Amino acid sequence: MQTAQTIIKNYRRKRIIVCASLSLLTLLTTLGCSFISQRNLNQQTNATFVNHAVETLEKILLPIQAGRAIVEPLLGRPCLEVNFLLRKQAASLQSVRSIGLIQNGILYCSSTFGRRDIPIHQFVPQLPSAEPLLLLTTDQALLTGSPVLIQWYPAPGKSDDGIMQIVNIDLIARMLLEPLLPIIRDVRLSVGGKHLSYYSQLSNTLEFDKHDSIYQQTSQKFPFTITVSGPGSSALALQNLPRQLPLAVIFSMLVGYIAWLATASRMSFTWEINMGLAAGEFELFCQPLVNAQTQRCVGVEILLRWNNPRQGWISPEIFIPLAEQHNLIVPLTRFVLIETVRHLSMFPGARDFHIGINVAASHFRDGVLLQDLNRVWFSARPAQQLMIELTERDSLLEVDYHIVDELHRKGIKLAIDDFGTGTNSLSWLEKLNPEVLKIDKSFTAAIGTDAVNSTVTDIIIALGQRLHIELVAEGVETKDQASHLRRHGVNILQGFLYAEPMPLRSFPKWLAENTPPPASHHKPIMQFMP
Repeated sequence: MQTAQTIIKNYRRKRIIVCASLSLLTLLTTLGCSFISQRNLNQQTNATFVNHAVETLEKILLPIQAGRAIVEPLLGRPCLEVNFLLRKQAASLQSVRSIGLIQNGILYCSSTFGRRDIPIHQFVPQLPSAEPLLLLTTDQALLTGSPVLIQWYPAPGKSDDGIMQIVNIDLIARMLLEPLLPIIRDVRLSVGGKHLSYYSQLSNTLEFDKHDSIYQQTSQKFPFTITVSGPGSSALALQNLPRQLPLAVIFSMLVGYIAWLATASRMSFTWEINMGLAAGEFELFCQPLVNAQTQRCVGVEILLRWNNPRQGWISPEIFIPLAEQHNLIVPLTRFVLIETVRHLSMFPGARDFHIGINVAASHFRDGVLLQDLNRVWFSARPAQQLMIELTERDSLLEVDYHIVDELHRKGIKLAIDDFGTGTNSLSWLEKLNPEVLKIDKSFTAAIGTDAVNSTVTDIIIALGQRLHIELVAEGVETKDQASHLRRHGVNILQGFLYAEPMPLRSFPKWLAENTPPPASHHKPIMQFMP
């Protein structure tokens, strides 16, 4: 069996492990949630940025596309006649640098330069085209080398005739393609195999740092794509994690502290006792009391045993004091009382057969003991004699003497256990008026030796006889001890010499094999020793 210190140390260690584990789990969970949240925010930022860029450029191109209906009727008319209308249309579309009319592959009229006569393929090799095109190229006329975005719309049924609208993409790029550091390092507009960056650099290849992550979105209305690159949502979130560490540590420590407070009851011996009662881990044992003269069993002492599946067998010397400290001794005693009544059939149904339980002084408070006896013991109308036993270690101040008087009136015997080991012996003899004194096993063990306790044993026996109080000797282990006690008038003996503690279910067999039921003139007693 383990010691109280070992058990309490184990519970404290388990409690520390649980709280530390919860604290660590909270820290990891908090950092994990921060990482996921930041990663999702970075992903959302990328998606929002690209989506906004695509929508913005679409909003710029849609009016230009719609303006084709105004310009298309001018195609084929003399430049001098339509030039003013071209300039007016270009001015109304602020993002348009120039509008040109092409006939038979010749740029013959420009909103910027007026009348022209230049083959269009000299400026844009891809034109003219039978299909509408969106092209990204460099300006060869007005701002040489600057990037431009060209919208080409062929005339119906004529691949060499059409309208060319040049968008001032350089200014638009400064607005749409500006990186959003540190999430987005680079932004590119891709049109027809050409790629434009924020820095107005036009390239034929789309290249990024090999460690960067890429996010793209293609317009559903025009043939262009916006591509962004950066360190990656996860990598950036990981870089940002150390900033979340102080707050996460504080929060995890708070959770650990709350867990420490919350487990004060559940991760404690008190909780184990409550769980043990609920789970049926406690079991009643008994040890016979024998008449010193006839050797007949005249009673039993009920012993409470605890087989804890988490700790193994726990000694009553450990759990009883702890139960007293944590105000759980009353529920334990109530359990003993209920179980004893439930197993009354195991014992001889005679009035002179004694069954006793050990009751703490605190159980007397506010009449609780009397209520329990009325509800459990007296309601069962048992034939056996009940004896309530108090130990000298209990506080005499806790005992309600009105309850003591009522117990005497109801025919319940009162005994003082471990008599002589405490400091209140004579006071208790006067105030409790007990029917029985139980000689502690330490005095029994001293019989036949030169120890001081041997003399004290004889004094206790003489005192009991002088006051006409029945005596019971505990811890009788040798025939010499039994002979000495018998010669000195101690009539009830208990100890390993006669029987070891046994489960209640084993008592009927032991009784049948060892002694007949006690005669009615015997008045033995019994106690509950946790």
